[in-house]
Amino acid sequence: MNAHSTSESSEAYIALGANLGDREDTLMEALRRLDATPGVTVLECSNIYETEPVGYVDQPLFLNMAVRIRTNLDPYGLLHVMQHIEKELGRVRHIHWGPRTVDLDLIWMEGRKENTEELILPHPRMDERLFVLVPLKDIVPADEPSGLRTVMIASMERLDGKEGLQLWKTCSWHSASAPSGN
Repeated sequence: MNAHSTSESSEAYIALGANLGDREDTLMEALRRLDATPGVTVLECSNIYETEPVGYVDQPLFLNMAVRIRTNLDPYGLLHVMQHIEKELGRVRHIHWGPRTVDLDLIWMEGRKENTEELILPHPRMDERLFVLVPLKDIVPADEPSGLRTVMIASMERLDGKEGLQLWKTCSWHSASAPSGN
């Protein structure tokens, strides 16, 4: 796995989802693996929400959450790390928007814009998906400087209701590699 690191660190937001197997355990394992990656520190996780599937609806309910990380990887390096974690945790891509053991989507990286076959940033459908926006709302600081909070709030106001999404459980994350708040 070739991850491209930079000398500067960035904050990024990743949406996670799972609807096969032990969904919660798989999400937590994905967080542990992200945090164990050199150049990546998980700073905070959202609550976990149970959500109805979108697109291909004949499948089990999802658990969804989001995490805020600090990384010195560039967006492509981070994407490759995320894809590697998905593969290690048994992700197989058979049906578009179909069932999956785990899904990691890079949603936002300090307002960076990418538009390639491999990666689009900000995530092109984040503003249509409450299962991304509601978890993000838990963790995006009010003073987030790159405009994510503004995009997120405007998108949530446009979307109707919160049907198909309910709080599953709270999540607290303390990274062994994060500085302590003492």
